[in-house]
Amino acid sequence: MIDYSEGSGRQYHIGVAKGEIGRYVILPGDPKRCKKIAAYFDEPQLIADNREYVTYTGFIDGVKVSVTSTGIGGPSASIAMEELTACGADTFLRVGTCGGMDLNVKSGDLVIATGAIRMEGTSKEYAPIEFPAVADLDIVNAMVEGARKLGFPYHTGVVQCKDAFYGQHRPETLPNSAELINKWDAWCRLGTLASEMESAALFVVSSYLHVRCGTVLLTVANQEREKAGLPNPQVHDTDHAIRCAIEAIRVLIAEDEEQ
Repeated sequence: MIDYSEGSGRQYHIGVAKGEIGRYVILPGDPKRCKKIAAYFDEPQLIADNREYVTYTGFIDGVKVSVTSTGIGGPSASIAMEELTACGADTFLRVGTCGGMDLNVKSGDLVIATGAIRMEGTSKEYAPIEFPAVADLDIVNAMVEGARKLGFPYHTGVVQCKDAFYGQHRPETLPNSAELINKWDAWCRLGTLASEMESAALFVVSSYLHVRCGTVLLTVANQEREKAGLPNPQVHDTDHAIRCAIEAIRVLIAEDEEQ
């Protein structure tokens, strides 16, 4: 493979070198969330800022940890995971937002994904469609423990991942509207909790790389609750999801040290 970094020792897209990150990495989509997340670290330092990828490194319970933004969607998220793994990371916690689908998922609730529907393109370049996109069980359990400890309402289950945000929100305007609407209805009937854009790719890429990955999401709103005439305020503060991930890392650090 061509060395696009031209011998700099830094990963071409994320701008990070070996030794600059911890094995535990939080992955938000939005670069602006990185500084907010890093504020929960001890001694946080900005490591790199390139394209949609912003990286900070610090410490939790004396262990080096990092946060790197992935941008929107599977392509940029998979690049981040590939390059972070090359730099030594092996445990990834996606922190993001989602739109609820199940009527029991309310605005402000956390969704901890156990698996993801691969209705996106990136994962198809890594594995046949029959291969499942599944979260790491240790991370799922650590996130559940974190949410319970903090007293945050949460749900565990399958999320749907797509590439087109507006394909979800105005499918009737698109040429393949019937297919989109029929599949959405199927996901809802199957008890899918929420819709987002990165977890399917991250789960499949993590399987290929033999690293661990899990996801915790803030529910911004739920369009199915809106359709049903149920309360559906919008919630945009991701602090609960961030704090859940921080607590999960503490749990994982303790478990990994025991092993």
